[in-house]
Amino acid sequence: MASNRDGDPSLGYLTRKDTEVKLPRPTRVKNKTPAPIQITAEQILREARERQEAEIRPPKQKITDSTELSDYRLRKRKEFEDLIRRVRWNISVWIKYAQWEESQKDFNRARSVWERALEVDYRNHTLWLKYAEVEMKNKFINHARNVWDRAVTLLPRVDQLWYKYIHMEEMLGNVAGARQIFERWMGWVPDQQGWLSYIKFELRYNEVERARGIFERFVQCHPKVSAWIRYAKFEMKNGEVARSRNVYERAVEKLADDEEAEMLFVAFAEFEERCKETERARCIYKFALDHIPKGRAEDLYRKFVAFEKQYGDKEGIEDAIVGKRRFQYEDEVRKNPLNYDAWFDYIRLEESVGNKERTREVYERAIANVPPAQEKRYWQRYIYLWINYALYEELDAEDVERTREVYRECLNLIPHEIFSFAKIWLLAAQFEIRQLNLKGARQVLGNAIGKAPKDKIFKKYIEIELQLGNIDRCRKLYEKYLEWSPENCYAWSKYAELERSLSETERARAIFELAIAQPALDMPELLWKCVPVRFPLIAYIDFEISEGEYDRTRELYERLLDRTKHLKVWISCAKFEASAKEEQNLCIQNARRVFEKALNYFRMSAPELKEERAMLLDEWLDMEKSFGELGDVSLVEPKLPKKLKKRKQIDSEDGLAGYEEYIDYVFPEEAHAHNLKILEKAREWKRQRLASGAED
Repeated sequence: MASNRDGDPSLGYLTRKDTEVKLPRPTRVKNKTPAPIQITAEQILREARERQEAEIRPPKQKITDSTELSDYRLRKRKEFEDLIRRVRWNISVWIKYAQWEESQKDFNRARSVWERALEVDYRNHTLWLKYAEVEMKNKFINHARNVWDRAVTLLPRVDQLWYKYIHMEEMLGNVAGARQIFERWMGWVPDQQGWLSYIKFELRYNEVERARGIFERFVQCHPKVSAWIRYAKFEMKNGEVARSRNVYERAVEKLADDEEAEMLFVAFAEFEERCKETERARCIYKFALDHIPKGRAEDLYRKFVAFEKQYGDKEGIEDAIVGKRRFQYEDEVRKNPLNYDAWFDYIRLEESVGNKERTREVYERAIANVPPAQEKRYWQRYIYLWINYALYEELDAEDVERTREVYRECLNLIPHEIFSFAKIWLLAAQFEIRQLNLKGARQVLGNAIGKAPKDKIFKKYIEIELQLGNIDRCRKLYEKYLEWSPENCYAWSKYAELERSLSETERARAIFELAIAQPALDMPELLWKCVPVRFPLIAYIDFEISEGEYDRTRELYERLLDRTKHLKVWISCAKFEASAKEEQNLCIQNARRVFEKALNYFRMSAPELKEERAMLLDEWLDMEKSFGELGDVSLVEPKLPKKLKKRKQIDSEDGLAGYEEYIDYVFPEEAHAHNLKILEKAREWKRQRLASGAED
């Protein structure tokens, strides 16, 4: 018992066991099935309310003489004192005790209770407020002043105590006393609201000069944008335009780099706008836009655009709109400097404005954001910044040396040993040609071939030299081209075509021979026989046909058929024989011989290529028809296959997935062999039947 009592002094003479709340023991529910009649919570509450017993209140006691009053007071005081001994730290008990003494008009005892309570917890400002209110309510002014004075001395950071103290003095008409209290308070450097209350107090008594002096101290104590704006508005309200402007100017000098500077500039510009000083307001807006970071100037831009729309001319409005868009682009490139699309839009905006220096500045900032990885896919958008920069310097700025410098810097920046861009090399060379600097163009293209040879560079360089008539240079370039890429059929064909155009037949033939002798070619069909492509090329076979060398052409077809037995090669060879400018019957016989040879190959060496064999027969049939009276369709028709539609099953990982239809070709010799197999099986069946009958 003693240990429990010593553990918590607020319990007085009670123990923890005496003060514990004993809850009823929860009953155990045995049957958890739902009741047949369900009731709502509202019904339960209503029934509980109806069954509630009436509250038992103590009877009212009437005191008839002074003895009973003394007994009553003694009993109440004893109850309060006992309660205080038990719960000494409960402030509400002290307040009730003091208020009861006040109700008995025993103010000395009430003050004694308040003082005892303050000894317990003087930091509780509620006690001071209640104490002072009691003194004020009962018109003990000096006592109240004493309480307030002690309160603000002990708790100077509680603003409510100061407000109440000042309000009391002001209600009593003691303005000088209230001012003195304000001065004491200002010595503790309160927050902005305290200073503003002091200023309002002075203005209530028309003390403008005093209020101005307080404002000066206020902005020194709290040098914030909102404080300076309040000061300026105060001067403006009193008609002091010059003083108000001076306040704004001082604020700008001190707070131009503050985080809330945008608010200050907007207020200053709106002040000048109200004073009809539009030029001053415009200058303020422009100064602010140049000094405030773009990320914090969104509201400023919006206000500036609205101002220009109201007071500016067409040029000013356009400038404001451009400024707003410039702010948006600055924000985008600040968030992600590698967003090249944002840089393109920003540059396009500056080019439309026409300020060369600003455009160049944006270009320089854009090209400074080099892609972090040396992979071509990251550079493909970035490289167009350089291209646009060079074209801008050449076409808009008309600065030749600067354009040349841009191309040079760009080519030095690209890691040519990893990847390169033929477009940049060609644009730089074409620029030099436009400046009539042929030597410079050759130097650029020569460097390109040395550092990063590409098909486009070779083709363009050869085209330039060919237009200039430098055949020897073209031959050297083709040799370097083929040395770099010997498998390039396009280069071989174009080289041979060049020699043919110069009537150098033997050189052209030698080039074709070197080409087809290469171990690997990217598109050999371009070399052997001309096929439809984007660029008109001459092939070896077509070259010999055009020269009238039919024996050489046949030899080429023989060499080609030794390499490949493709259907198109056979058909091409047959068509050549049919169209050769020789005696017609001989041409037809040669063509038929090629078809027979091809048919024999597909029947004997590649029987699985039934569709190609059928296509070959169709071509032969069409050719026989085209010969007219000299043609003989009966040579082909017996060999034509029959088309059969068949089905085959499709297998998947899960098993049978279904069936697929396809066209199968049955040739005459296959049908005859199939019939022979059926007859053979029939004879065998008959022999088995005869043997089984003899046994029976």
